[in-house]
Amino acid sequence: MPELPEVETVRRGLNQLTLNRKITGGDVLLHRTIAHPFSVSEFVNGITSSTISTWHRRGKYLLAELSQSPPITSTAWLGVHLRMTGQLLWLNQDEPLHKHTRVRIFFENNQELRFVDQRTFGQMWWVPPEVAVESVITGLGKLAVDPFSPEFTVEYLANKLLNRRRPIKTALLDQSVVAGLGNIYADEALFKSGVLPETLCTDVQLKQIELLRTAIIQVLATSIEAGGTTFSNFLNVQGVNGNYGGVAWVYNRAGEPCRVCGDVIQRIKLGGRSSHFCSQCQR
Repeated sequence: MPELPEVETVRRGLNQLTLNRKITGGDVLLHRTIAHPFSVSEFVNGITSSTISTWHRRGKYLLAELSQSPPITSTAWLGVHLRMTGQLLWLNQDEPLHKHTRVRIFFENNQELRFVDQRTFGQMWWVPPEVAVESVITGLGKLAVDPFSPEFTVEYLANKLLNRRRPIKTALLDQSVVAGLGNIYADEALFKSGVLPETLCTDVQLKQIELLRTAIIQVLATSIEAGGTTFSNFLNVQGVNGNYGGVAWVYNRAGEPCRVCGDVIQRIKLGGRSSHFCSQCQR
């Protein structure tokens, strides 16, 4: 599943390629991809004749501000969540359709933004002007602060974690604790901070919380610089793989030697998800 670095990589690419280009129409090939409005024709009509002013990221959500013609005082929004296998690709309209293409958004000069999604869990929303985006994309209201926000302090993270009697890895995957963090980077941050994934939050020391906060920011920033991680199907908007996977500390490296101590990286199931760690470097 694309996590914060992958979504941020897509956001940056979209801001380079799609801004101030007029949307001329669209085609929805899988109706359930459109989470709002209920009518697919209303979705297409809503985005048509708009231009994208900028793309934002909130957690793993992408939000495009839509400017209308003629101009109006309030903003309409295009929301996207890639979920497990979603891809947003910037292509010429005459490119052959991938069999998992779900939505096409047409732009002037024969360009299009194509939403490809093998597992079909991804969603798109059109939020009309004068409607609060959180009232339509309700998941936004449940998000914690972003790891790159000034509000993501040691005190904030300690308050979120220390009273929870569940494994710290499971807590970190909760989007109401840290927005945008997922399985890959939770494993990486726990390794960097020296904390075992099954450690109960109530047993984590404040010093470890300090190290964990720093590690979360560091591994996310490193992955963004590498263009995200591609272990299965992540591509940026121009169809290029992410490069972080080749330098991962522990994720997807079960049975391989630890890059620090040489001990074998282990893998366990925790809360239904795979967790990777080094039993020597993490305590």
